[in-house]
Parts: sequence; structure tokens; C-alpha cells
Amino acid sequence: MSSDAKSPNTIFGYEKKIYTGRNPIENVFETVKGILVGPVIWFRENIVVPNQKQYNYYHEQFRRVPTVDQCYDDDRLCKWEANQQLIRDKLVDSNILSILRQRYEDCRIYEGPDGMRKCQPLFDMYEKAEENYSIKYGDLGAAVTAERCYAKQLNRMIWERRHGPVGSGMKNESL
Repeated sequence: MSSDAKSPNTIFGYEKKIYTGRNPIENVFETVKGILVGPVIWFRENIVVPNQKQYNYYHEQFRRVPTVDQCYDDDRLCKWEANQQLIRDKLVDSNILSILRQRYEDCRIYEGPDGMRKCQPLFDMYEKAEENYSIKYGDLGAAVTAERCYAKQLNRMIWERRHGPVGSGMKNESL
């Protein structure tokens, strides 16, 4: 116990309020309150808090699992973990997109008539994030699997190697 816990005004870590010049019944109530609340405070400070994990953020951080291209063909558990990781990543990307959209809309409302000019950097950021989201998850449908997403990325890389960036048209071999 700490030295201040042994003072006469402390009961199991609960510090009683001293009422000077008031009736003695309040002092009795403070003592009873200390007896009831004190063990709870002691339990939290000496058992719960020292045994808690300390996170830098308010949410739990999951470890990254192997991607579907690192799994063996017959390893169903690895593929399931890769699918769960993809679902978490898609949810995070979707929330990032939602936050960027909300920030842009809030900026437009706040700025009023000058919103198009002053909020242009936010709009550009949102458009780029939306394009990247569409590149990664677009055309996969509702039942997104890691294998389908990986195949889509491979097909895009092959296309870009042969024809240049998507949307720029096919290369003309005669030039």
C-alpha cells in the first residue's frame, strides 16, 4: 500500500471528504461510502489496471495474415483467413471513403458559395480514393473472395504491361 493509503482519511484507496463544521452524520455516511466503494477502487487500481493490455488506439489491431497467393492450394484455413483479411480491408477502405466524402460535404456546407474552390483538395483526395477503391474492389460483386480479387489484380497488371494504363486505350503496334 502507498503511504497516503494509510492516512486516517483513506479507506482502501477511497479518500474520504472531510466536512468541517457540519453534522457528524455526514462523516458516518462518508465512512460507509468508503467501505462500500473502497474495495472496488482497490481492485481496479491493483488488479485490473496492471493486467490490462495497453493499446495505442482504441481498437484492437489484428495481425496481418498471409495473402491468398502465399497459401497452398489445399490449405482451406489459410484461404479463409485471407478472405477474412480482405473483408476487413474492404470495410476499412469503405469507411475511409465515407469519412472523406463526409469531410468534403461538411467543407462545402461550411464554405458556402466558395466551397467549390476552397474544398477542391478534399474533392481531389476523395476522387482518388474512390478510383483506387473501384480499381481494387469494383466488379467483384457481393461475394468478394480473396482469390477473385487477386485474379483481378493479376489481369490488370497484365493489361497494363501489354497496353499501358487502363483507360488510355490500347497501344498501336504500328507506331
